[in-house]
Amino acid sequence: MKWKFKAILENKWEQEMAILVFSFILFTLNDWVFIQSWKGFSNGLLYFFVLYFHAQLNRFFLLPVLLKKHQPILYIILTIGLIVLFTVFLHEVSTQYIYKNCFLYKSSHQKTYQFQFATLSGTLVCILGTIQILEHYREQKNRTNKAFLSNQVQLNALKNQFNPHFLFNTMNTLYGISLQYPERTSEMIMEVSQLMRYQVEQGNKEFVSLENEISFISSYIQLEKERVGYRCSIDFDCECDQQGQYEIAPMLLITFIENAFKHGASTIEKCFVTIHVKVKGGKLYLEVSNSVPQHKKDVISTKIGLKNTVERMEIVYPKKHNLIITQNKQTYTVNLVIELHQA
Repeated sequence: MKWKFKAILENKWEQEMAILVFSFILFTLNDWVFIQSWKGFSNGLLYFFVLYFHAQLNRFFLLPVLLKKHQPILYIILTIGLIVLFTVFLHEVSTQYIYKNCFLYKSSHQKTYQFQFATLSGTLVCILGTIQILEHYREQKNRTNKAFLSNQVQLNALKNQFNPHFLFNTMNTLYGISLQYPERTSEMIMEVSQLMRYQVEQGNKEFVSLENEISFISSYIQLEKERVGYRCSIDFDCECDQQGQYEIAPMLLITFIENAFKHGASTIEKCFVTIHVKVKGGKLYLEVSNSVPQHKKDVISTKIGLKNTVERMEIVYPKKHNLIITQNKQTYTVNLVIELHQA
């Protein structure tokens, strides 16, 4: 029973049905004794659905005036006007059709405009109030999940960067470059510094500019080029139709790129990693491909990073992203499309 109740709290459509049934029972409870035929029952349904339709009209057309446009006075005026309009309509329908020959009222005052006005107001408060409480619960739960997953992704990324094996390879790369090409050492140190700084300063934000995210990715790829570029073909390009116009959740794309290098460049045989980023019409298109080694080397992978990234996209970009992962014997490919936020 507890599990079912929790499911109703978290499922929008189950909530809608629960509210519909609950409000129907609540506002017709006192009238069941007067319903003595199927005609009376159908008339009772008609009466209730007029009340329910009025509440839904307010919810979808008037409530945004208050919640999105922040105009409480206009919302109150429109709400009262809608109640008055439905009061007249419900009074006429009730007296001319619903109440005839089905005894759905106990006294004559139920035929008055005042009674219909009060009934419409009570139904509105009951249905709208319940809906807003449940929507607020869902919104708060989504915010909590979003913050949790964001922090978890940031923590995992930091762990990966400070992973002893990663640092060992990085230090070896820096050491080798300093011996053969000392003029490039400072540039490499700056690349590592930018990675660390971005994760610490930007990783905990909800959204960052797309340019900053691309710059972070570029720094990471440059570091990987220095590490494995001598034995791995690395291709990276990016094009954006409107610079400075978009925002994206930080460190969302890096998981797919890290995995490409982790698995695609894990052997000494000829390998490749290809990364294409394109932004057009408010959408980001990411394609990441890497070679699948013929002689696979054991690579420790919990797949937690990928799982968290997918779950995070479900929360941050609900119904606004599309992820397709394909694999064959030679290539592993990720295709991701995201509808970006305007800056």
